[in-house]
Amino acid sequence: MSTSSTYKHPKILKLENGKKLRNLEIAYQTFGKLNAKKDNVVWVCHALTANADVLDWWKGLFGTKDLFNPDEHFIICANILGSNYGTTNPLSTNPVTGQPYYLAFPEFTIRDLATLHQLLADHLGIDKIKALIGGSLGGQQALEWSISGKTEIENLILVATNAAHSPWGIAFNESQRLAIATDRTFYANKPDGGLKGLKTARSIALLSYRTYEAYNETQLESVNDKVTDFRASSYQNYQGEKLCKRFNAYSYWYLSKAMDSHNVGRGRKSIADALKLVKSNTLVIGIENDMLFPISEQQFLAKHINEAQFASIKCAYGHDGFLIETDKLTNIIGNFLKENATKNKKVIKLQHTA
Repeated sequence: MSTSSTYKHPKILKLENGKKLRNLEIAYQTFGKLNAKKDNVVWVCHALTANADVLDWWKGLFGTKDLFNPDEHFIICANILGSNYGTTNPLSTNPVTGQPYYLAFPEFTIRDLATLHQLLADHLGIDKIKALIGGSLGGQQALEWSISGKTEIENLILVATNAAHSPWGIAFNESQRLAIATDRTFYANKPDGGLKGLKTARSIALLSYRTYEAYNETQLESVNDKVTDFRASSYQNYQGEKLCKRFNAYSYWYLSKAMDSHNVGRGRKSIADALKLVKSNTLVIGIENDMLFPISEQQFLAKHINEAQFASIKCAYGHDGFLIETDKLTNIIGNFLKENATKNKKVIKLQHTA
């Protein structure tokens, strides 16, 4: 059973930077039912341009016959602030002007995205999560939320993510924003403003999501006499146009800035000390040839989160492997959850016999 809903937050939301948002709406989807013990919640934090329909974009890991299935779990996925799939975003109406925000939308951080997850959890009466999972920007949200300690998270699963966004990652995002800014229509305050720039930005992003090997495997020419109209060129154009049909340049602009803001050490003693605040059973998964979120970043997480487990995946597709290698993820995550379930049963048994 799948349900699409929108939570209208009755209060003014104060963002980390002190700016305020009125009429906040959070679009979300749920799959399955909450059991009597309320201990079967699986909460998913989605990545940059995804939506709340996790059974659509994370097939193989989430689905009726997959590891996380609606028959066994109560799955929740919320569309994040700034995204154009139902949650308040730059194309939403500014209650002060009666017009869409566009570039008047307040900047926000990963920590603000985590705050929205908490607001929705409070609204739904969820005070315990069996498994919180996210990849890439989704992993950044999951990590921040777990550090806050406001909701009991039994198992935390972080995939292809980091404790602070790197100068390398910020440089890629800035290059994409520079591409968007060269499109004059971006400043015209129209829903389709900046789409040519967004197309270029997506092309840049793909180079950080994939690898040399992946392009050789999928875009290599079968003949030697070509001098134009290459498959790789068509692929970049196609992927850029594909995103423009479902996303907008303003949301992309703000979400890339939110990713840049990610640093769990901000306002805390240090990054390492912040990671020690995680109380969940934690699994960190890295992709060995991920050039955007190098595996060293996941190794750092596993080193500084108490008793965290670390696993790595080989994938020719690089960062996008967290969406593609679902069989490998199922095996790693499934074993992790089984181990912790067995551990919890032993603890409960000891408590009863003490």
